[in-house]
Amino acid sequence: MVKAKKHLGQHFLKDDSISERIVASLTGHGEYKQILEIGPGTGALTQFLVKTSYEVNLLDIDQESIDYLKITYPFLLNAIFKSDFINDPLPEKLKVPYAIIGNFPYNISSQIMFKVIDLKEEVPEVVGMFQKEVAERLVSPPGSKKYGILSVLLQAWYDGEYLFTVDEHVFDPPPKVKSGVIRFKRNTRTSLGVSEKTFKMIIKLAFNQRRKTLRNSLKSIINEKGIDSSSDFFNKRPEQLSVDEFIGLTRMIEDANSQ
Repeated sequence: MVKAKKHLGQHFLKDDSISERIVASLTGHGEYKQILEIGPGTGALTQFLVKTSYEVNLLDIDQESIDYLKITYPFLLNAIFKSDFINDPLPEKLKVPYAIIGNFPYNISSQIMFKVIDLKEEVPEVVGMFQKEVAERLVSPPGSKKYGILSVLLQAWYDGEYLFTVDEHVFDPPPKVKSGVIRFKRNTRTSLGVSEKTFKMIIKLAFNQRRKTLRNSLKSIINEKGIDSSSDFFNKRPEQLSVDEFIGLTRMIEDANSQ
């Protein structure tokens, strides 16, 4: 049997009813035919994914898991990859579009979602298990203290939904925190209408000093571009801004750039 490795953040789900529920959270509806499962471990989700009509691909960096999966699912032999989702090229056999699913290692779960944003034109849906606090943060709306950089960047392109909470005791080894399962589905936005690079830069700059008003956190840009910051808008803190307001702020700064 595969041993959970602490340095890989592995916590193997041992409750089949929860695994089945996670897989059932994929909506599909003909939007995609392929699934990429990240970090399948001992196949807790895989056992139910292979019963669906989707073409299943498995990606893990743990050789012990890879060996186990190849023995357990020999019919997936050409769809099991030892690879790092965050840093390595994706398997060439993946056909766009494809969904992503996983009981994600908690130590890299945020990085996984940053990568998903890069793949937004390929990935219409993501269903994943995260540390509960992280899951809540990703789907939190403007005005929430949990709303942050990744919340805004994800919600610019996806509609997020918190599905259910998972207790510690259903894992081996049990984590020290509860987990949360969330679903992200691609929204209808095709373009921000502004530079994505500038958009990200402004969001990060604002949230890096989240207790300050925009007038103070963006002071260097405001002064450099000669932007009038006298309006009440600049009295807001970053967690008070919606995605559309961040887009508007980016446009304001870009317009000042072109003058």
